[in-house]
Amino acid sequence: MANTALTLTLEWFLNPDHLPFIAGIHTGAYNKAGLDIEMIQPTEHYDGFAELQAGNIDLHVNEPIHLFEHYFDDLKALGCFFVTDGGVLMKQSSMDKLHQNQPIRITTPAANPITNKIGFEILSRYAKQNGFTLECDNVSFVETDFQHLHNLQQGDGQGKEHKEFDGAWLCFYNFEGIEANHAGLDYTFIDQHLSPYPNFSALELMTTHSIWQEKSVALQEFVKVTTDMGQLCINDPEQARNIYYGYTGDTPSELMDDIINDTLKRLITPIKPDADRWSALRDMLTKLDIAALSDAHYAKLWQ
Repeated sequence: MANTALTLTLEWFLNPDHLPFIAGIHTGAYNKAGLDIEMIQPTEHYDGFAELQAGNIDLHVNEPIHLFEHYFDDLKALGCFFVTDGGVLMKQSSMDKLHQNQPIRITTPAANPITNKIGFEILSRYAKQNGFTLECDNVSFVETDFQHLHNLQQGDGQGKEHKEFDGAWLCFYNFEGIEANHAGLDYTFIDQHLSPYPNFSALELMTTHSIWQEKSVALQEFVKVTTDMGQLCINDPEQARNIYYGYTGDTPSELMDDIINDTLKRLITPIKPDADRWSALRDMLTKLDIAALSDAHYAKLWQ
Protein backbone atom coordinates (compact mmCIF):
# COMPACT_ATOMS: atom_id res chain seq x y z
CA MET A 1 0.00 0.00 0.00
CA ALA A 2 1.42 3.39 -1.01
CA ASN A 3 2.33 5.95 1.60
CA THR A 4 0.15 9.02 2.04
CA ALA A 5 1.88 12.18 0.81
CA LEU A 6 1.60 15.29 2.97
CA THR A 7 3.08 18.72 2.27
CA LEU A 8 4.34 20.71 5.25
CA THR A 9 5.40 24.35 4.84
CA LEU A 10 7.49 26.23 7.38
CA GLU A 11 7.06 29.83 8.48
CA TRP A 12 10.61 30.78 7.53
CA PHE A 13 14.06 29.26 7.13
CA LEU A 14 14.84 25.83 8.58
CA ASN A 15 16.22 25.97 12.13
CA PRO A 16 16.30 23.92 15.36
CA ASP A 17 12.71 24.94 16.20
CA HIS A 18 11.71 22.44 13.52
CA LEU A 19 13.62 19.50 15.02
CA PRO A 20 10.53 17.30 15.55
CA PHE A 21 9.88 17.37 11.78
CA ILE A 22 13.55 17.07 10.91
CA ALA A 23 13.85 14.02 13.14
CA GLY A 24 10.75 12.43 11.63
CA ILE A 25 12.20 12.75 8.14
CA HIS A 26 15.86 12.02 8.95
CA THR A 27 15.18 8.89 11.05
CA GLY A 28 12.60 7.53 8.61
CA ALA A 29 9.90 7.57 11.30
CA TYR A 30 7.33 9.22 9.05
CA ASN A 31 8.06 6.76 6.26
CA LYS A 32 7.68 3.80 8.62
CA ALA A 33 4.30 5.21 9.65
CA GLY A 34 3.13 5.26 6.02
CA LEU A 35 3.75 8.94 5.37
CA ASP A 36 5.75 10.74 2.70
CA ILE A 37 6.45 14.23 4.05
CA GLU A 38 7.54 17.04 1.77
CA MET A 39 8.85 19.83 4.02
CA ILE A 40 9.15 23.19 2.26
CA GLN A 41 11.04 26.16 3.68
CA PRO A 42 10.35 29.51 2.01
CA THR A 43 13.22 31.49 0.54
CA GLU A 44 11.24 34.76 0.63
CA HIS A 45 7.90 35.98 1.94
CA TYR A 46 5.43 33.11 1.79
CA ASP A 47 1.73 33.14 2.63
CA GLY A 48 1.10 29.67 3.99
CA PHE A 49 -2.40 30.67 5.08
CA ALA A 50 -3.42 31.50 1.53
CA GLU A 51 -1.92 28.20 0.37
CA LEU A 52 -3.84 26.32 3.06
CA GLN A 53 -7.08 28.07 2.16
CA ALA A 54 -6.54 27.21 -1.51
CA GLY A 55 -5.90 23.56 -0.62
CA ASN A 56 -2.42 23.63 -2.16
CA ILE A 57 -0.71 22.32 0.99
CA ASP A 58 -1.74 20.07 3.86
CA LEU A 59 0.07 21.52 6.86
CA HIS A 60 1.58 24.84 7.82
CA VAL A 61 3.71 26.05 10.72
CA ASN A 62 3.49 29.62 12.01
CA GLU A 63 3.36 31.79 15.10
CA PRO A 64 0.03 31.83 16.99
CA ILE A 65 -0.49 35.55 16.43
CA HIS A 66 -1.08 34.75 12.75
CA LEU A 67 -3.94 32.40 13.62
CA PHE A 68 -5.77 35.61 14.46
CA GLU A 69 -4.25 37.97 11.91
CA HIS A 70 -4.80 35.61 8.96
CA TYR A 71 -7.86 33.75 10.21
CA PHE A 72 -10.24 32.19 7.70
CA ASP A 73 -13.29 30.08 8.43
CA ASP A 74 -11.78 26.71 7.48
CA LEU A 75 -8.57 27.12 9.50
CA LYS A 76 -7.86 24.38 12.05
CA ALA A 77 -5.13 24.43 14.71
CA LEU A 78 -3.53 21.08 15.55
CA GLY A 79 -1.44 22.21 18.49
CA CYS A 80 1.65 24.03 19.70
CA PHE A 81 4.97 22.18 19.56
CA PHE A 82 7.41 24.91 20.61
CA VAL A 83 7.36 27.93 22.94
CA THR A 84 10.30 30.25 23.58
CA ASP A 85 10.82 33.58 25.34
CA GLY A 86 10.50 36.43 22.88
CA GLY A 87 10.60 40.20 22.95
CA VAL A 88 12.90 43.21 22.63
CA LEU A 89 16.60 42.73 23.33
CA MET A 90 18.01 46.04 24.58
CA LYS A 91 21.65 46.98 24.90
CA GLN A 92 22.33 47.56 28.58
CA SER A 93 24.06 50.82 27.63
CA SER A 94 20.75 52.07 26.18
CA MET A 95 18.52 51.18 29.12
CA ASP A 96 18.95 54.64 30.69
CA LYS A 97 17.74 56.20 27.42
CA LEU A 98 14.70 53.95 27.54
CA HIS A 99 13.91 54.81 31.16
CA GLN A 100 14.35 58.54 30.45
CA ASN A 101 12.01 58.38 27.42
CA GLN A 102 14.76 59.53 25.08
CA PRO A 103 14.66 58.62 21.36
CA ILE A 104 15.78 55.04 20.70
CA ARG A 105 16.25 53.04 17.50
CA ILE A 106 15.19 49.40 17.29
CA THR A 107 16.38 47.07 14.54
CA THR A 108 13.80 44.57 13.30
CA PRO A 109 13.42 42.25 10.30
CA ALA A 110 9.86 43.49 9.82
CA ALA A 111 8.77 47.08 10.44
CA ASN A 112 5.07 47.48 9.73
CA PRO A 113 2.10 48.93 11.61
CA ILE A 114 1.21 45.65 13.33
CA THR A 115 4.67 44.48 14.43
CA ASN A 116 5.63 48.03 15.42
CA LYS A 117 2.46 48.35 17.51
CA ILE A 118 3.16 45.08 19.32
CA GLY A 119 6.83 45.92 19.87
CA PHE A 120 5.90 49.29 21.36
CA GLU A 121 3.20 47.68 23.49
CA ILE A 122 5.80 45.36 25.04
CA LEU A 123 8.08 48.30 25.84
CA SER A 124 5.18 50.45 27.03
CA ARG A 125 3.95 47.78 29.44
CA TYR A 126 7.50 47.36 30.71
CA ALA A 127 7.68 51.13 31.26
CA LYS A 128 4.38 51.24 33.14
CA GLN A 129 5.42 48.35 35.36
CA ASN A 130 8.67 50.17 36.17
CA GLY A 131 7.11 53.52 36.91
CA PHE A 132 7.88 55.56 33.81
CA THR A 133 6.11 56.59 30.61
CA LEU A 134 7.24 55.86 27.09
CA GLU A 135 6.11 57.99 24.16
CA CYS A 136 5.50 56.23 20.86
CA ASP A 137 7.27 58.95 18.86
CA ASN A 138 10.50 58.26 20.76
CA VAL A 139 10.72 54.63 19.62
CA SER A 140 11.77 54.08 16.01
CA PHE A 141 11.54 50.60 14.50
CA VAL A 142 13.95 50.29 11.57
CA GLU A 143 13.53 47.41 9.13
CA THR A 144 16.82 45.63 8.48
CA ASP A 145 17.12 41.83 8.51
CA PHE A 146 17.33 38.84 10.86
CA GLN A 147 20.97 39.53 11.81
CA HIS A 148 19.95 41.11 15.11
CA LEU A 149 23.29 40.79 16.89
CA HIS A 150 25.27 42.01 13.89
CA ASN A 151 22.99 45.03 13.59
CA LEU A 152 23.21 45.81 17.31
CA GLN A 153 26.99 45.65 17.22
CA GLN A 154 27.58 47.35 13.86
CA GLY A 155 24.67 49.77 13.46
CA ASP A 156 23.57 50.79 9.98
CA GLY A 157 24.98 53.08 7.31
CA GLN A 158 28.49 54.45 6.93
CA GLY A 159 30.22 57.72 7.62
CA LYS A 160 27.86 60.55 8.53
CA GLU A 161 24.91 58.22 7.85
CA HIS A 162 26.08 55.68 10.43
CA LYS A 163 23.61 55.26 13.28
CA GLU A 164 23.69 52.92 16.24
CA PHE A 165 20.79 50.73 17.31
CA ASP A 166 19.65 50.57 20.93
CA GLY A 167 17.76 47.32 20.72
CA ALA A 168 16.33 44.60 18.51
CA TRP A 169 12.69 43.50 18.18
CA LEU A 170 11.33 40.10 17.18
CA CYS A 171 14.06 38.38 19.16
CA PHE A 172 13.86 34.88 20.60
CA TYR A 173 15.95 33.80 23.55
CA ASN A 174 16.94 30.41 22.12
CA PHE A 175 18.56 32.28 19.20
CA GLU A 176 19.36 35.92 19.94
CA GLY A 177 19.71 35.45 23.70
CA ILE A 178 22.14 32.57 23.26
CA GLU A 179 24.00 34.42 20.51
CA ALA A 180 24.27 37.54 22.69
CA ASN A 181 25.74 35.44 25.49
CA HIS A 182 28.36 34.05 23.10
CA ALA A 183 29.15 37.55 21.84
CA GLY A 184 29.58 38.86 25.38
CA LEU A 185 26.91 41.52 24.84
CA ASP A 186 25.60 43.20 27.98
CA TYR A 187 21.84 43.32 27.51
CA THR A 188 18.38 43.27 29.02
CA PHE A 189 15.90 40.95 27.33
CA ILE A 190 12.46 42.50 27.73
CA ASP A 191 10.20 39.49 27.36
CA GLN A 192 7.04 38.30 29.07
CA HIS A 193 8.98 37.83 32.32
CA LEU A 194 9.80 41.56 32.52
CA SER A 195 6.79 43.04 30.73
CA PRO A 196 3.24 41.92 31.58
CA TYR A 197 2.00 40.67 28.23
CA PRO A 198 0.87 37.22 27.02
CA ASN A 199 3.80 35.45 25.38
CA PHE A 200 3.18 34.51 21.77
CA SER A 201 6.69 33.46 20.75
CA ALA A 202 5.74 29.97 19.72
CA LEU A 203 4.91 27.79 16.75
CA GLU A 204 1.54 26.19 16.00
CA LEU A 205 0.90 23.36 13.59
CA MET A 206 -2.21 23.92 11.48
CA THR A 207 -4.31 22.55 8.64
CA THR A 208 -7.92 23.11 7.53
CA HIS A 209 -11.12 21.36 8.50
CA SER A 210 -11.54 20.33 4.85
CA ILE A 211 -8.12 18.71 4.64
CA TRP A 212 -8.69 17.06 8.01
CA GLN A 213 -11.89 15.46 6.77
CA GLU A 214 -10.09 14.18 3.69
CA LYS A 215 -6.87 12.98 5.34
CA SER A 216 -7.68 12.65 9.04
CA VAL A 217 -6.02 9.24 9.47
CA ALA A 218 -2.75 10.42 7.93
CA LEU A 219 -2.82 13.73 9.79
CA GLN A 220 -3.44 12.03 13.12
CA GLU A 221 -0.51 9.73 12.42
CA PHE A 222 1.63 12.74 11.49
CA VAL A 223 0.83 14.45 14.81
CA LYS A 224 1.58 11.24 16.72
CA VAL A 225 4.94 10.66 15.04
CA THR A 226 5.89 14.33 15.39
CA THR A 227 5.08 14.16 19.09
CA ASP A 228 7.24 11.05 19.41
CA MET A 229 10.10 12.73 17.55
CA GLY A 230 9.87 15.81 19.73
CA GLN A 231 10.12 13.63 22.81
CA LEU A 232 13.04 11.71 21.33
CA CYS A 233 14.92 15.00 20.87
CA ILE A 234 14.06 16.17 24.39
CA ASN A 235 15.25 12.90 25.89
CA ASP A 236 18.51 12.66 23.94
CA PRO A 237 20.12 16.05 23.15
CA GLU A 238 23.20 14.43 21.63
CA GLN A 239 21.08 12.47 19.18
CA ALA A 240 19.03 15.59 18.45
CA ARG A 241 22.18 17.53 17.60
CA ASN A 242 23.41 14.69 15.37
CA ILE A 243 20.05 14.57 13.60
CA TYR A 244 20.08 18.32 13.00
CA TYR A 245 23.61 18.40 11.61
CA GLY A 246 23.02 15.23 9.63
CA TYR A 247 19.89 16.58 7.97
CA THR A 248 21.07 20.14 7.33
CA GLY A 249 24.69 19.38 6.50
CA ASP A 250 25.74 22.33 8.69
CA THR A 251 29.16 22.24 10.32
CA PRO A 252 28.79 21.69 14.08
CA SER A 253 29.71 24.64 16.28
CA GLU A 254 29.62 25.50 19.95
CA LEU A 255 27.11 28.28 19.27
CA MET A 256 24.71 26.02 17.36
CA ASP A 257 25.12 23.29 19.97
CA ASP A 258 23.99 25.78 22.63
CA ILE A 259 21.11 27.01 20.46
CA ILE A 260 19.92 23.42 19.93
CA ASN A 261 20.29 22.57 23.62
CA ASP A 262 18.24 25.61 24.65
CA THR A 263 15.63 24.91 21.96
CA LEU A 264 15.12 21.34 23.16
CA LYS A 265 13.98 22.63 26.55
CA ARG A 266 11.23 24.52 24.76
CA LEU A 267 9.69 21.73 22.68
CA ILE A 268 6.20 20.69 23.75
CA THR A 269 4.76 17.19 23.84
CA PRO A 270 2.18 15.93 23.27
CA ILE A 271 1.03 18.11 20.40
CA LYS A 272 -2.69 18.76 20.83
CA PRO A 273 -5.18 21.59 20.28
CA ASP A 274 -5.48 23.87 23.31
CA ALA A 275 -8.00 26.71 23.15
CA ASP A 276 -6.93 28.08 26.54
CA ARG A 277 -3.29 28.55 25.52
CA TRP A 278 -3.86 31.65 23.38
CA SER A 279 -6.98 33.16 24.98
CA ALA A 280 -4.97 35.96 26.68
CA LEU A 281 -3.24 36.69 23.37
CA ARG A 282 -6.65 36.89 21.73
CA ASP A 283 -7.69 39.49 24.30
CA MET A 284 -4.54 41.57 23.74
CA LEU A 285 -4.91 41.57 19.95
CA THR A 286 -8.54 42.64 20.31
CA LYS A 287 -7.53 45.45 22.68
CA LEU A 288 -4.84 46.65 20.24
CA ASP A 289 -7.35 46.53 17.35
CA ILE A 290 -5.11 44.11 15.43
CA ALA A 291 -7.49 41.15 15.15
CA ALA A 292 -10.77 40.24 16.78
CA LEU A 293 -12.31 36.78 16.56
CA SER A 294 -15.81 35.97 17.72
CA ASP A 295 -16.21 33.26 20.33
CA ALA A 296 -17.59 30.96 17.64
CA HIS A 297 -14.67 31.52 15.27
CA TYR A 298 -12.14 31.10 18.06
CA ALA A 299 -13.76 27.87 19.22
CA LYS A 300 -13.82 26.49 15.68
CA LEU A 301 -10.03 26.81 15.43
CA TRP A 302 -9.65 24.10 18.05
CA GLN A 303 -12.47 21.75 17.08
